[in-house]
Amino acid sequence: MTPLRVTLVTLGDPDALTGGYLYHRRMAQAATANDAALSFVSFPDRCFPLPAFAGPTIAGHIREQRPHVVALDSIVAGFAAPWLRRFPAPLAAIIHQSPGGIGHGSIRSAVQRKLDLITYRRCDRVMVASETLIDELVTHGIELKRIVFVAPGRDVAEAKTVALDLRRGRESASLCVANWSEHKGIVELLHAFAQVPEPLCTLHLVGDEGVDPRYATRVRELLARGDLAERVVRHGPLPSDEVGAMYRAADVFVLPSMREAYGTVYGEAMAAGLPVVGWNIGNLARLAKHGCEGFLLETGDLAGLAGAMTKLSADTELRNRMSHSARKRAASFPTWDESAALFFSVLRALVKPTNR
Repeated sequence: MTPLRVTLVTLGDPDALTGGYLYHRRMAQAATANDAALSFVSFPDRCFPLPAFAGPTIAGHIREQRPHVVALDSIVAGFAAPWLRRFPAPLAAIIHQSPGGIGHGSIRSAVQRKLDLITYRRCDRVMVASETLIDELVTHGIELKRIVFVAPGRDVAEAKTVALDLRRGRESASLCVANWSEHKGIVELLHAFAQVPEPLCTLHLVGDEGVDPRYATRVRELLARGDLAERVVRHGPLPSDEVGAMYRAADVFVLPSMREAYGTVYGEAMAAGLPVVGWNIGNLARLAKHGCEGFLLETGDLAGLAGAMTKLSADTELRNRMSHSARKRAASFPTWDESAALFFSVLRALVKPTNR
């Protein structure tokens, strides 16, 4: 049988360091094992709504690949909406965010929401990377029977490096894996961490520092303060195997993100045995229980955030108990191999045997 050919349509560089792009790359890596081949076609990463004007060119690139199925990343759903009739195969959406996108102004969000939903209603199948998106899509008229939940995997690449000493002479090490953008809450994290007694914890920041230059300036100004400069370590973006080594060497994972459709990094951290600390919003409550696998705090509660980090840094017994619970809970999350098997089976079901 001919391998299933999938063209995944996204925005800009498919190697970008965000959860959605990682999801797609892991599916591409697993394609061969699932008797499939996955190729990328990208809309140009330009200011809204300019990418939409590349629609005819994108349709041409897709036709050249002769796919059995076209998968549309939610980040380009609105841009693709006017051109869907030119795409030469069954359509599936891969949704990582609410219709309308994340962090946009009200006018753009409203326009993009309408365009996103046009695309989703036209798709033969809609795959969501978070259960939290299902009710929202149904509210917008997407039939429940066309929606499939395909979660990100919990596992990261095996570390190729030697064991790391992240504590740097302190009682514990906390890790945050997130790009420096406002909705990730890095500024709030640093304000809270400043309240944690200095001997208790070293904080490590992993992520792309250049995605929002103005926000990065705010973060760097905080990091220059004397009470933070010596106990916060910046690593910038790291390859997945080095991120895996960071998980395994840390004691606590903390990310006070304002918006996370799924929160892949929380699942990865828990699988490595790290208690998680964050705001009680989005999907985190589906992954961890407050007081069991970590601490889930009310959004903006900086004192509570500082208190949670202090408790976990100072109390080894508490940390070990939550670590055990986190690892046990994460064992129920799918691996990337399991997620990929579901992903490709959903796409394969859209293709008529005569078309292969």
